Amino acid sequence: MSGFTLGAAVGLTWLAWLIYWYASARNLKPERWHESLLSGLGHRVPLILAAIMMSSPSVLPAAARARFVPVSVVVDVVGVLLLVAGLGFSIVAKRQLGANWSAAVTVKEHHSLIRTGPYRFVRHPIYTGIVVAFAGSALVIGEWRCIVAVILVYAAFIYKSRIEERRMQENFPEYRDYREHTSAIIPFLY
Repeated sequence: MSGFTLGAAVGLTWLAWLIYWYASARNLKPERWHESLLSGLGHRVPLILAAIMMSSPSVLPAAARARFVPVSVVVDVVGVLLLVAGLGFSIVAKRQLGANWSAAVTVKEHHSLIRTGPYRFVRHPIYTGIVVAFAGSALVIGEWRCIVAVILVYAAFIYKSRIEERRMQENFPEYRDYREHTSAIIPFLY
């Protein structure tokens, strides 16, 4: 297997996750409300920029490609574990949502407030998992561009979660209590 690198393994892991993610987006409840195109761009554009930063280093200046961590087997192992754990957590969360899931901010017909599984720990565990997976990928790649990518991902999910929070509070009176007792994305921090 000459030429196969840990970076390639990270890329293949993300590719497998993306294939699962889109293949599992079936049998969803019909939408009652859908966010505007402009609102969707507010969180999609930073995510696309983050993906480009992680996957296309040649389009970035040399300073962005400098390492922020030394090459280390321990760092690589921790990074891969975070990547796999984060993507796994997001999959579990998506499965918990079931037919309520949507890539965009929506309100579904007969929408349910899910507070079980990973939703016991954070209100937006899919975002938690993806941020953790990006952080793990950043450790494996080890370049400054990846730190910027993680920040972009986190900012995109903060923005998107605030839109979702307003809709959830409008549709579920019990959401206020859930919000007061459960962190949004990072347990005990936000």
